[in-house]
Amino acid sequence: MAEEKENFDTEAKEEETPPVEEEKTEEKKAEEEPQKEEAKTDDSNSPSEGDEEPSKPEKKKKKPAKKKDPRDEQIAELTDKVKRQLAEFENFRTRSEKEKQQRYDMGASFIIEKMLPILDNFERGLVDAPDDAFAEGMKMIHKQMLTALDEAGVKPIEALGQEFNPEYHNAVMQAEATDEYPSGTVAQELQKGYTYHDTVVRHSMVAVSQ
Repeated sequence: MAEEKENFDTEAKEEETPPVEEEKTEEKKAEEEPQKEEAKTDDSNSPSEGDEEPSKPEKKKKKPAKKKDPRDEQIAELTDKVKRQLAEFENFRTRSEKEKQQRYDMGASFIIEKMLPILDNFERGLVDAPDDAFAEGMKMIHKQMLTALDEAGVKPIEALGQEFNPEYHNAVMQAEATDEYPSGTVAQELQKGYTYHDTVVRHSMVAVSQ
């Protein structure tokens, strides 16, 4: 009887235990289900192996601005000042040389203009001079004077037979036109004109054919 009672008790215990295990498994399932759902949502949100996350542009770090050295600013200011002074001096030197040349040309033109009447009288005297040794000496002096004037830049103006040009010729009378001197040309030169470095010192006094 005792053995039958023990067997009955063990069977009763065995029958009572399964419900507890079933309850535990159900609780575990209930806990596992939300975890699985979270894992699925993570998998869906996570990028696939083929998709790459867009690379974000790297922000360049701004370098701190260097402070300007006051000595550099002073050097630049002094350099600019020196350049300006050199340019002003160069302009002054060029202007001074130009003015000096103009004053020299004016003085030379004045002297040449005063000498031309003397040269005219010299040439008039040679026209009627006798053909002797004295006259030959005077002709040589006249030639020497013309050479010196030519070297100084004084040149006679070509007039006879040339077309009348008011820039070089001063018409004081008219002459009859001929085959040699057609209308509008210089038929006679009454006084020779001269230029000094392409500047007219004295116009040629001429007669123009009509």
